Amino acid sequence: MEQQHRPDSEAPLLAASKPDGAASSSPPRNRFPFFCAVLASMTSVLMGYNVAVMSGAQIFMAEDLGVSDTQIELLSGAINIYSLVGALLAGWTSDRLGRRLTIVLTNGFFLVGPLIMTLAGGYTALMAGRFISGIGVGYALVIAPIYAAEIAPASSRGLLSSLPEIFINTGVMLSYVSNFAFSALPAHLAWRLMFAAGVVPTVFLAAGVLTMPESPRWLAMKGRLDEAKAVLDRTSDTLAEAEQRLREIEEVVDAGSNGAGGSNGGGGTWNEVATKAGVRRVLATVLALQFFQQASGIDSVVLYGPRVLAMAGVTSNTLLLGLNVLFGVAKAGSILIAMALADRVGRRPLLLVSTGGMTASLLVLGSVFAAFAGAKDDAAVAAVAVAAVVAFVCTFSVGFGPMAWVYSSEILPLRLRGQGAGLGTAMNRVMSGIVTMTFISLYGAITMAGAFYLYAAVAAASFVFIYTCLPETRGRNLEDMEQLFRTK
Repeated sequence: MEQQHRPDSEAPLLAASKPDGAASSSPPRNRFPFFCAVLASMTSVLMGYNVAVMSGAQIFMAEDLGVSDTQIELLSGAINIYSLVGALLAGWTSDRLGRRLTIVLTNGFFLVGPLIMTLAGGYTALMAGRFISGIGVGYALVIAPIYAAEIAPASSRGLLSSLPEIFINTGVMLSYVSNFAFSALPAHLAWRLMFAAGVVPTVFLAAGVLTMPESPRWLAMKGRLDEAKAVLDRTSDTLAEAEQRLREIEEVVDAGSNGAGGSNGGGGTWNEVATKAGVRRVLATVLALQFFQQASGIDSVVLYGPRVLAMAGVTSNTLLLGLNVLFGVAKAGSILIAMALADRVGRRPLLLVSTGGMTASLLVLGSVFAAFAGAKDDAAVAAVAVAAVVAFVCTFSVGFGPMAWVYSSEILPLRLRGQGAGLGTAMNRVMSGIVTMTFISLYGAITMAGAFYLYAAVAAASFVFIYTCLPETRGRNLEDMEQLFRTK
């Protein structure tokens, strides 16, 4: 850890002390940016928890408050639509207040929203709490990947940019554990404690975030180059790398200030979308990735997993909630594989393997419902359905889940990063809202088999898009991405 705080004057001594054969060896990786990215990404645990806790809580809310199936569907899916407010504001907020204070603000939304839900006495109050939580979801989806990408050196950017998705899935898993743990309590306490469990950590996380450094790229955008240099010295693998990163950031900031409307995201920045082919391709790629990620139906399983398995023949509520925990563990565990491989094999191979596996598992799941529709208490059918769902969440989480965010956050130009990430997140949340608010109606209209065949077709289309349109970005500096897309 001493290397993080070494003064410039130590550099010659360090260089002189190395044996001749060590000059070409790779320097040890700096652990400080990992600490910063972990702390920032912990907000994503709260995001995943608040989105997915409805999966089990809805059973007890219906029993306690008498909310209808239509209201449950709206409460489950509306948080994704409400998150648009946060997603569209997050870019503006992070460009003005900074990445760090924006993360603190996000924790504030996750404190107030679940607290209102916990104390709610009816549908109106529940929806109000869901609205505030939704704003926090939008903020979390934008700011955590941006901060992780901007604080990380190129050698570990894939790993660190995967952290928000890892923690989102950890939050999903914890919400399933909460559903299962409180399910034995009386209905009027069970669902309230499920929401209350997510309130307390927000205060500690907000305090912890204030100990992190600000993003060096944001500091440079604001002309605070000395502070940016100090942060880069602490978060780069070597002092030479810190100098190089600072020069590249300054070049991008200067180019944006001179020809793109500055760093404040004015009209000049958006004129680039119309006039520069590289920028247009980057933005189109971000929007397409986020569209495909959600349109392939992952949230139909995250929020309606018990319902899907009940229709496959699983009849015990306790078993349904227990299987939900299994899905959460499988989903979170698969992210660790993506985290380990992102900087070794690259983004593109993981995305291709993921979308191919998703297509296959969705086809199997659809075929189970097509061949055995209406089967009750058939252990074999239920087992195949459970295996297909586990395969789907695992293949999604080993690639498409984290890599869509990693890829999006690292290819956006600095001057467009905050607002471009906000647009990508808005696309993601719109599609998630459409999937979750129409799933029951969709399988009612075209059958459960038809719904999963439709999602399989979308997953197959995403494979084709990735194969034909996405270049590899592993090991490239963030400032090189526009040129990469201009020449691709």
